[in-house]
Amino acid sequence: MRQFVTIGSNAFMELVRQPIFLLLTTLSSLFIIFLSTVPYFGMGEDTKLVKDSALAAMLMVGLFVAVLSASASVAHEIRTGTALAVLAKPVGRAKFLLAKYCGLAAALVVLVYVNSLATLLASRMAFDAYGDADLVGLGIYFGSVALAYVLAGFSNYFLRRPFVSDAVLFLTLLTTIAFVLLAFFIELKPPGATEPGMYKVDYRLLPACVLVLLALLLLAGLALACSTRYDTVPTLVICTTLFLLGLMSDYLFGRHAEAGKWWATVFHTVLPNWQLFWLADAIEGTRSHAIAGVWGYVGKATAYVIGYLGASLAVALMLFEDRELS
Repeated sequence: MRQFVTIGSNAFMELVRQPIFLLLTTLSSLFIIFLSTVPYFGMGEDTKLVKDSALAAMLMVGLFVAVLSASASVAHEIRTGTALAVLAKPVGRAKFLLAKYCGLAAALVVLVYVNSLATLLASRMAFDAYGDADLVGLGIYFGSVALAYVLAGFSNYFLRRPFVSDAVLFLTLLTTIAFVLLAFFIELKPPGATEPGMYKVDYRLLPACVLVLLALLLLAGLALACSTRYDTVPTLVICTTLFLLGLMSDYLFGRHAEAGKWWATVFHTVLPNWQLFWLADAIEGTRSHAIAGVWGYVGKATAYVIGYLGASLAVALMLFEDRELS
């Protein structure tokens, strides 16, 4: 068990020390907040546009991070010989691969956590044609990100600590503090504003953010399976293809499966249906007292992910068992 924890924690630290991880985490969160400061003139649908765009940005950035991180955890270590050095010790291939996945999953949790805070703040800061941009909230959040980089630079220069991992740590802590300040202590609701989503955090987005995390964990399992055989670019192509086919699964195969065609049933079953993880449209009309039913759906989606992820990791283990590492 100690070997498993050591490999998993090392994989997590290696991923959060990658400059691309820090760059994508920072830019995605800033972009999500920026979305809430733009006037859309959406005929009363401005806040909905912000929420949908924020969740979509979180999902797309997570796709790239999952693929790049899976390739860095497995394909890169196979190519450089690090995996062979680890497996030369009394460590099984199954333990090695599963520990790598746990480290990858932990890194994705950090990414989704930071972006979820930004998404919740974007739901608070969104405004329609009769409102104004929340410049105070924008300044506090951007200032917290800038302060995180300053503190990471300070620790790197004076304490000789790694800049990237400290920046990720400070970014997570300071954006959490910024969220608490804006959500609970700074009230900017103008007189006469009665719309529920106006200048108020929409906590109905929480289950939607959890579903995005589940989708990324599932995608990470597929990327890990591809990384046992292919390098970064082929893995990205395969995962992107699976993602696009899964988005169109109901249209391409679902209607044919309902008509009784066996090949459509097979494809519709094997391909992950990413539409199951998109809850933005469903929660828009959900009242606060009915949100328990939404969490029930999240529980069913979790069971789906556990089953599909188990199959994906089993395939990854089969591909990794006979992989030549020398």
